Amino acid sequence: MNITFRQLRVFVEVARQGSVQGAAEVLHLTPPAVSLQIKEVETQVGHRLFDRANRRMSLSTAGEYFLVYARRLLGTLKEAEDAMARFARLESGRLTIGMVSSAKYFLPQLLAKFHTEHPSIDVRLRLGNREALVALMAANEVDLCVMGRPPVDFASRAEPFAKHPHVLVTAPEHRFAHAESVPAAALANEPFIVREPASGTRTALQEYLDLHRLKPTFIMEMPSNEAIKQAVMAGMGVSLLSLHTVGLEWNSGLIAVPPVEGLPLMRRWNIVNTAAKQLSPAAEAFRYFILDRGEAHLAAMFNRDGP
Repeated sequence: MNITFRQLRVFVEVARQGSVQGAAEVLHLTPPAVSLQIKEVETQVGHRLFDRANRRMSLSTAGEYFLVYARRLLGTLKEAEDAMARFARLESGRLTIGMVSSAKYFLPQLLAKFHTEHPSIDVRLRLGNREALVALMAANEVDLCVMGRPPVDFASRAEPFAKHPHVLVTAPEHRFAHAESVPAAALANEPFIVREPASGTRTALQEYLDLHRLKPTFIMEMPSNEAIKQAVMAGMGVSLLSLHTVGLEWNSGLIAVPPVEGLPLMRRWNIVNTAAKQLSPAAEAFRYFILDRGEAHLAAMFNRDGP
């Protein structure tokens, strides 16, 4: 086979996006150029790699197998590029950072400061839950990840860089919002709006409920913090969320953070990377930056004297 790394990148992006148009937008190519690259790859491989229906592209059986090897080859190329960069000690090139959804409320501001100090580094962000980020690290598609709970069954290096408080959130009109203190037992009859089971926020909630032997009703499960905040503000129920996801609404009086027994539940933000991976100079620069600046940045953004 005579396939280029550029063609492999196009193939992997079409597989990720599920469409030629989506891949073209990410890669800054025209759809015909993407289609031509895919056709060339399929010709070289000798198999149809995608099933095409209504402009959607889904991997064929051969495509699923080929995707494994394409990612492996691209990962090896990235390791080679990082190794050559280390020889020159260049803080340049592309840096891909994965983050859980709760980190999007503070990480972009940190990245803006980082970019000011390291303008030659091209930073890309990948968003996903904890399981998705572990898969990206395993596939060598991200250099570093920002998450709460570090992986358990994946060999990684996790370094805490800031406190990560989780709090009960209610509508401003909720009776808890005006209480001086709320006992944990009072939550037993509250309707809870929760994140999906794979999320760190859901795990934190379950740990708190188990500790206090509470079994409230979960009336709704939502895959995003934004949707949960809207439901809470509408008075549909209460929720346990990262304090770092509700700063704007809390400061604006749109959401309440009542003082509840045993809360805030204090976790830690971690910067995580694959244990066996030797970081590029760009990745090392960001790792050092977030370990040095992360705590103070979050404190400045979210600390306040009271709700």
